[in-house]
Amino acid sequence: MAGATGLVGREILADLLADKSVAAVHTLGRRPPDIQHAKLTHHVVDFSSLPALPKVDECFIALGTTIKVAGSKEAFQALDLKAVEAVALAVRAAGATKLGVISAMGADSHSAVFYNRIKGEMELSLARMGFKSLVIARPSLIDGDRAALGQAGRAGEGIGLKLARCLSPVIPANYRAIKAADIAHALIRHVKAGTPGVVTLMSGEMQGG
Repeated sequence: MAGATGLVGREILADLLADKSVAAVHTLGRRPPDIQHAKLTHHVVDFSSLPALPKVDECFIALGTTIKVAGSKEAFQALDLKAVEAVALAVRAAGATKLGVISAMGADSHSAVFYNRIKGEMELSLARMGFKSLVIARPSLIDGDRAALGQAGRAGEGIGLKLARCLSPVIPANYRAIKAADIAHALIRHVKAGTPGVVTLMSGEMQGG
């Protein structure tokens, strides 16, 4: 998996390590997860030049940033599109037939909003790679503690989460804030199910894991 140190990624990693049906977990990134486990191997990589990867059955990609954190549109695109594509191609070559990826609500390759357009282009690119099963999670506002991970808070996110929690009963399910753990549980469950083709999960379908 890629993105194991992020808000959703760390939840995916914890679930995979606790799953007795998973024999080994390989993580990719510039820095290792803050966890050690007998079946965990971390590979320090440059996403622009990935090496051949060990044989794998399935892959989870939870890479993502914001334009502000990345520093430019080009840097954002390099991670949220190019790096995701690179990982997907590498694991496809390593034998993976099932892939789960974190995208975003509003992903649309024709959107006038740059962030949404890049997410949409990423989804289209992965769908063309020939995976037997591709599961795309499109969460709304993600409820989690970024500060605990050393991540910068995102503009307006704190206020948005407080409002979302208060108004949750009257907000449509797909627009409610969703816990990172719920996204991870749902993504893993659907990837393991291996439904042929492309499955898109909206927040309402992932609430409660």
